[in-house]
Amino acid sequence: QVQLVESGGGLVQPGGSLRLSCATSGFTLDIYAIGWFRQAPGKEREGVSYISSYDGSTYYADSVKGRFTISKDNAKNTVYLQMNSLKPEDTAVYYCAAGAQYGSAWVPRSLDEYDYWGKGTQVTVSS
Repeated sequence: QVQLVESGGGLVQPGGSLRLSCATSGFTLDIYAIGWFRQAPGKEREGVSYISSYDGSTYYADSVKGRFTISKDNAKNTVYLQMNSLKPEDTAVYYCAAGAQYGSAWVPRSLDEYDYWGKGTQVTVSS
C-alpha cells in the first residue's frame, strides 16, 4: 500500500525555519520523483520543489529558490524540505507527492503527473 505522510509543520515567526519530512512506504524512491506542493487558503495548489529519482536533481519554484532545500534519504524512504527565512506568504498546507519516472531523466512538475499524495501538514508563518 502506497503511503506518504508529512510531518514537521507548525507555527513559526517570519525569518524562522522549519524542516518538513515526507515518510514514504509501498514504493521505492529509486523510480518515483517526489514533489512538495502547497496550497494557501483561497489559492490553487502550486509546486514548490521537486527531487528526481533518476539523478537526485532538484528544482525549485522562483518564490522559494535560495530559501528552501529539498533532499532525500533513500535508505529511510524519506524526503525532506528545509525551509529557511520563512515569510508570511509561505503560509499554506504543504503536501508531498510521488510521480513515476521509471528511469527517465524527466522530472514531473505538474499536479496531474503525481500519482500519490499525502494528507498535508500546516505551515503558518506569523508574528
